[in-house]
Amino acid sequence: MPKHTKKDQKESAPSATGEPQKQSAGRKLFGTDGVRGVANQPPMTPEMALRLGRAIAFVASHGKSRQVRVVIGKDTRLSGYMLETAIASGVCAMGGRVMLSGPIPTPAVAQLTQSMRADAGVVISASHNPYQDNGIKIFGPDGYKLPDVEEEEIERLMESHELDEARVVGAAIGSAVKLDDARGRYVVFCKSTFPTALSLDGVKVVVDAAHGAAYRVAPAVFTELGAHVTALGVKPNGRNINRETGAMHPEHMKSEVLKRGAAIGIALDGDADRVIMVDERGEVVDGDAIMALCALRMLRTGKLPRNTIVTTVMSNLGLERALKAQNGHVVRTAVGDRYVVEAMRNGGYSFGGEQSGHLIFLDHATTGDGIVAALQVLAIMVEEDKPLSELASKAMQRVPQVLENATFATRLPLDSMQRTRLLVDRIEKTLGDKGRILVRWSGTEPKLRVMVEGEDASTISAYALEIIEAAKQDVAGATA
Repeated sequence: MPKHTKKDQKESAPSATGEPQKQSAGRKLFGTDGVRGVANQPPMTPEMALRLGRAIAFVASHGKSRQVRVVIGKDTRLSGYMLETAIASGVCAMGGRVMLSGPIPTPAVAQLTQSMRADAGVVISASHNPYQDNGIKIFGPDGYKLPDVEEEEIERLMESHELDEARVVGAAIGSAVKLDDARGRYVVFCKSTFPTALSLDGVKVVVDAAHGAAYRVAPAVFTELGAHVTALGVKPNGRNINRETGAMHPEHMKSEVLKRGAAIGIALDGDADRVIMVDERGEVVDGDAIMALCALRMLRTGKLPRNTIVTTVMSNLGLERALKAQNGHVVRTAVGDRYVVEAMRNGGYSFGGEQSGHLIFLDHATTGDGIVAALQVLAIMVEEDKPLSELASKAMQRVPQVLENATFATRLPLDSMQRTRLLVDRIEKTLGDKGRILVRWSGTEPKLRVMVEGEDASTISAYALEIIEAAKQDVAGATA
């Protein structure tokens, strides 16, 4: 696919409510992170996947006289076989060459696409969702997720006759091959991001791969760097991905860390693009704390461009204060690692992420990478010879934060919800610079998400419930 530059990236700054800019009317299939849904139900059907594969190959062939090449990776979901075959068939039907990597993390597909000079990379995964769901994400030849303009072109093609008119026959039909040692290549790449002067000899590490895409590569990376690894979530059966394990459920990992006397617990999600850690005391270290720890280290060593990190409106106010105290800065975007990466590229920044554990080190990778992020934290632990609990607690002091969700029969534009807006304005004045409020709709369902930060946990909890109640009155009044 055509290599896109910073100018091709659309601004995605959050609105006053923290919502992403509205998608173009032409974007019906793609959300903020590809296509996603219940497997074998619209839109996530093999019929759709086949046509999507054809459209990907068609767009990737623009301006090329040679055969296009597409890397396809997946996680461990049962439906991955169905969708992988369909997408590969679509690419082959347009004369493309498919390289199948099998189960492998999302960042591995991005890295392989770039390193192998492929024209596109496709990931079949629904990330942290249950096994019944699945999704499709697309990377360009540079290893970055496609910009809106190219996703819109793919959607347009899928509804047009151009794909049918571009069929190839005979010797022009494409082929598919298994990509030899895709996992091994990614393991080598991950290890290359860890300082060569360091090792993990004797370090006890618990790794939870969520029965997902990293079930083989994650234990291998840390073991080959010398760590003593206890591996959890490494027995996928197609139906247990993310089930009571991994980044969404770190409880089992916490108990193993304490039981084994480990220095760190590393919990990945289904496609390993996010990570949640646990220190040696069993305390969770989330994306905000990891960002604070790594950013402050990069500030001290002069490796943080413009002394700035990029995160979303959901990140804790404590992260912002920690950076400010060291003359650092925080740029906030709408929720979604895609928006974080776009802001990083547009602004010339190298580090950013989300509270949920998507950590992006652009000096190493083009997308969130849970294994790479864990290696950066381990490097700091080894270099400073300090436990993670001490490093994380000194990095930032978390401001009390409350999250409340409420599902409604319908969703209204936030600007039209007068009771809610007036209440939020009043509470914001009360909080002043000692707190924040974020009210936004979910990107996929009529669920209102309310986040309130402040110095007193009970007070902000009451504020959040008040806002939910005001929203219920607004919606009830509009639908009466």
